[in-house]
Amino acid sequence: MSVSGLDVAVLGAGIGGLAAATALARRGASVRVYEQAPELAEVGAGIQISANGLTVLRGLGIPVEGSSVEGQGTELQDFRAGRTVLRVPPPAEGKTRFFHRADLLDLLASAAREAGVRIHLGQRAVSATASGTVRFDDDADVSAHLIVGADGVRGVTRKVLSGSDAPRFTGQVAWRAVVPWDGQADARAFVQMGPGRHVVTYPLRGGLAMNVAAFEDRRGWTEESWRREGDIDAFRTCFGQFGGRAGDAIGTAGLVHTWALHLHPVARVWAGERLALLGDAAHPTLPYLAQGACLALEDAWVLAASLDRHDDLSRGLAAYEALRLTRARRVVQAASGNAWRFHLRAPFRQIGQAMLRAAGPGAAPDFGWIYALDVTAD
Repeated sequence: MSVSGLDVAVLGAGIGGLAAATALARRGASVRVYEQAPELAEVGAGIQISANGLTVLRGLGIPVEGSSVEGQGTELQDFRAGRTVLRVPPPAEGKTRFFHRADLLDLLASAAREAGVRIHLGQRAVSATASGTVRFDDDADVSAHLIVGADGVRGVTRKVLSGSDAPRFTGQVAWRAVVPWDGQADARAFVQMGPGRHVVTYPLRGGLAMNVAAFEDRRGWTEESWRREGDIDAFRTCFGQFGGRAGDAIGTAGLVHTWALHLHPVARVWAGERLALLGDAAHPTLPYLAQGACLALEDAWVLAASLDRHDDLSRGLAAYEALRLTRARRVVQAASGNAWRFHLRAPFRQIGQAMLRAAGPGAAPDFGWIYALDVTAD
């Protein structure tokens, strides 16, 4: 079918939802986005977009070069003084770019509005059906030819198609902060590895800010919300032995957010009669490969392209699910198995670091199969 004239309601104005809205509107759909937040604002955080996500942003006309920092690879370091263990060059498939999440959302919202998308704020969905209806908390009902569920793992749309699932706590807790910087930052992602914890830092906004993502092994606390404000003193105590860039950034942090990391299964079903899942609603993933947003961007493009290629809605949705399901499962599995590499304890930490130094860049896992996919080329 042609997407032209299709009436689409997108639930969620995050990265995936706005990208899908723009991709569909550019093909002629009439698109409305419904977001539960009262404004399009984002708690400060950085985000890495690798080559596979950048191809979608460029396909949507998003000006990535002027709004982000071009990463120059990754440096693995020991935690105490930032001593180099291994330097990994940028992926051969293309350099990663570091965005402030709020900046990227602003760009996507502008692109959506320019494409004719109408964005409705303060609209919290309380139920949805596979036949294309949504009810909001003010008892208003919305119907559309297609509902796109970009409302996250705890949204209403995932339950409609895949039912409820019990998340499994990983035993790890994440912290994040953005701190002011002097503009002189090395444009690499530094991963500082310690016993039972690690810290990732990379520059944002031309080096005027530094993103800090810190992870620790912890038991007994399982709150999943990533918008929960953390205790700054507890943060500094937990990571107080870190030196180098991580130590400098942690020492100047004034506000942190923290949440427990959970494993959720990839949704069994992504598409119904008039409903499709996208992003975290379909495939929540751990942050250890920085692929959550990239997978959502891929979803957005493939959904619009699949609908445009097929002669009816059901075939287009079936093609979308078929193209995305195996890919998502493989990436989610790879991310889930990556954290342990950075949390080794003595004596395995010292042995592992010695082996990395001896082997050189070739010792780093090869994730080229992730970065090489260009969904816009099909």
